Amino acid sequence: MIKSSISISRLDASKNGFQDQLTGLLNREMLVSDEVTTLVTGILRDVKSRGDEAIIDYTNEFDGFDISSLEELFVPREMLLKSLARISSKQRRTLEYASKRIREYHERQKQTSWEYEDIDGSVYGQRISPLEKVGLYVPGGKANYPSSVLMLGIPAKVAGVKEIIATVPTRYTEGADLIFAAAAISGINSLFTIGGAQAIGALAYGTESVSKVDKIAGPGNLYVTVAKKLVFGEVGIDMIAGPSELTIICDGSTNPDWIAMDLFSQAEHDEQAQSILISTKENYIDDVQESIDRLFPDMERKEIIEKSLKDRGIFIKVRDLDEAAAVSNLIAPEHLEISVDNPVKLLDSINNAGAIFVGKYSAEALGDYCAGPSHVLPTSGTARFFSPLGVYDFQKRSSIIHCSAAGANAMARTTSELARDEYLQAHALSAELRLNAELD
Repeated sequence: MIKSSISISRLDASKNGFQDQLTGLLNREMLVSDEVTTLVTGILRDVKSRGDEAIIDYTNEFDGFDISSLEELFVPREMLLKSLARISSKQRRTLEYASKRIREYHERQKQTSWEYEDIDGSVYGQRISPLEKVGLYVPGGKANYPSSVLMLGIPAKVAGVKEIIATVPTRYTEGADLIFAAAAISGINSLFTIGGAQAIGALAYGTESVSKVDKIAGPGNLYVTVAKKLVFGEVGIDMIAGPSELTIICDGSTNPDWIAMDLFSQAEHDEQAQSILISTKENYIDDVQESIDRLFPDMERKEIIEKSLKDRGIFIKVRDLDEAAAVSNLIAPEHLEISVDNPVKLLDSINNAGAIFVGKYSAEALGDYCAGPSHVLPTSGTARFFSPLGVYDFQKRSSIIHCSAAGANAMARTTSELARDEYLQAHALSAELRLNAELD
C-alpha cells in the first residue's frame, strides 16, 4: 500500500556540516563494482571477437528475444518510414512540431570555418567538418523515448553527419511505432533493436552487420555507461551520463502545486532520479510538501516517484538567493529551474548547470520534449566541465597552417631555439632549413 505522505530529506545551508551532508545525499561517486566492470569487459571482448553471433546471444539472453540472425534486429529506413505512416495524424503532428523546434535551435549551433592572413602572407585558420559516421544509443527499459531519438538524431543531422546509426532496446512492432517514426523524422539512416553493453560494443568495434562508428552519443543504464567509458579512445563519446536530476530555486512566489509537479516529473523517470528544491522560505518548503502529499495519490508512476523522492529527494533552506545560487553551483545540476520573481538577475550567478529554465513558466518538462535544446545533458555534477549535447558534438575542427616563405623564415629561428632547448635536433634542423629560403 502506497502511503500518501512522502518524507523528503531537509537540509539548512547555514548549519555546520551542510556541505558534507549535501555530498552524502547527492551520492554521485561513480564507483562501479568489479563485478559490473568484469561483466561489461567480457561482453565487449566477446562482441569484438564474435561479432553478430555475440550480439544474437546477448540479445536473446538479456532482452528475452528469440532470434537466430542479426537481420531480425535490423530496421532499415524503409521500415522506419512505414512506422511513420502508421502512427496517428495527431502523433505525427506532435513529432513534427517538436522536431521543427529542435532543428531550428540546433541550426544556430552550426560552427563555420574561418581563416585570417598574416602580414607576411601566411594563412591560418580552422576548418569545420562533420563526423562521417556516428552511433546513437537511445535508452529504453522502463519506457520508450521517441523524444530522445529526436534530441540525438536531429543535432547529428544538422551537423551534416553522413551516416547515423541508432540502437534501441525495443522490439520493432506496431505497438512501438512512435519511437521508429521519430527515427524516420530525425533522418536516421538505419536502426538496430539492440541494447546494453553489447550495443556499445557493436558500434565501437563493428560487426558483420553493424558498421563501426566514429563516435557514440546517448545515455543509458549503468552497463551502457561503463561500456562507453571502456570503449572511449577506440571511438569518441559524448559524455558519461548518470541518473537524471532537477534542482529548483524558489523564493516562494510560485504556486507550490507547480513545483510539486515539477519534482514529480523528474522523480517519475527512475528510482535513482534526484529532485531538489532550494528555497529562501521554510514555510514555502512546507507548502510544497503539502502539495506533494495532496497530489501524489493521482500519479500513475507512484512506486517510482515515491522511492525516488524518499531516497534521493532533498529540500534545502537558504538565507537568500545569493546563497541559493552558490548551493546550486555546488550541486551543478543537469536541469535547473530558477522560479523566482526576478530570474534574469539570478541567472548571472549560475555557473554550473546543464540546462537552465528561467522563470516560473519554464517547466523542465517543456525542455524534455519541444523547447528546442537537446535534453541530453551532463549529470552527476559533470555540468562543471561537460556541456549539453549539440551540433558541435558531431563536428570536428582541423587547424589550418599555410606558411608563406616569409612566414616560415620569420618563425624558423624561434622554432629552432625552442626545439634545441627540448633536445629535439631534427625539429630544429627542419625549421633551420627554411631560414633564408627563397621568398616567393
